Amino acid sequence: MLKRAVIKISGEELSGNGEVFNDTVIDGIAGQLKALSGTELSLIVGGGNFWRGRDSKPFLDRASSDQIGMLGTVMNGLYLAERFKLSGLKSTVMTPFPIGAITRLYTREAAWEAMGRGHVVIHAGGTGHPYFSTDTIAALRAAELAAECVFYAKHIDGVYTDDPRKNPGARKFRRVTYKKIIEDRLMAADVAAMAISQEAGTDSFLFGLDGKDSIVSACRAASGQGRDLPAGTMISVSCEEEYYV
Repeated sequence: MLKRAVIKISGEELSGNGEVFNDTVIDGIAGQLKALSGTELSLIVGGGNFWRGRDSKPFLDRASSDQIGMLGTVMNGLYLAERFKLSGLKSTVMTPFPIGAITRLYTREAAWEAMGRGHVVIHAGGTGHPYFSTDTIAALRAAELAAECVFYAKHIDGVYTDDPRKNPGARKFRRVTYKKIIEDRLMAADVAAMAISQEAGTDSFLFGLDGKDSIVSACRAASGQGRDLPAGTMISVSCEEEYYV
């Protein structure tokens, strides 16, 4: 079992059925996180169900658009924390900037203390600065908190040689290096995030959230408990590159 892990979940994954929040999906996430008892968990949440920078209005500059997105992630974090209570899952919402008494100000020591008490630490608000994606904050928090692996739960089910939606001949990696992703600009994950994890020596695993028990399967496989890797992509500093057949 992993001692400590960071899990990134996109904001779009929390929505569905025409609603901002899909409680069935969120309750499923809570159940999987409870099943990982024994691993200290940090959860990075995106804000795409509220706001995406690429959908910004022309009159907004990038910094202002990113700030709106940061507040979207805070709303998601607060909602997750309340919904998690219904599943008996304890959590603490932390932000890199003070929001009165609504969230707890992030420090490494505060995060370690909360995880040590069995709380899932929900990191909201990104880095507190524009021009950084929530993939980047996931890699950064994993490096800061000495996590063994950062898990990216996304719409896409792995890292491909090209965009599979545009190129049906794109091949999916089973294992790949950060160097390959950065040099070839394989865009399944943010390149800045990949560079941070490469420097820190932190493994990553990118997978589709919609698979059955996908978070649990990914974490157990990364810890060596699973028979084999689930249908995602393991990313590391050094490995023999391998494709799915």
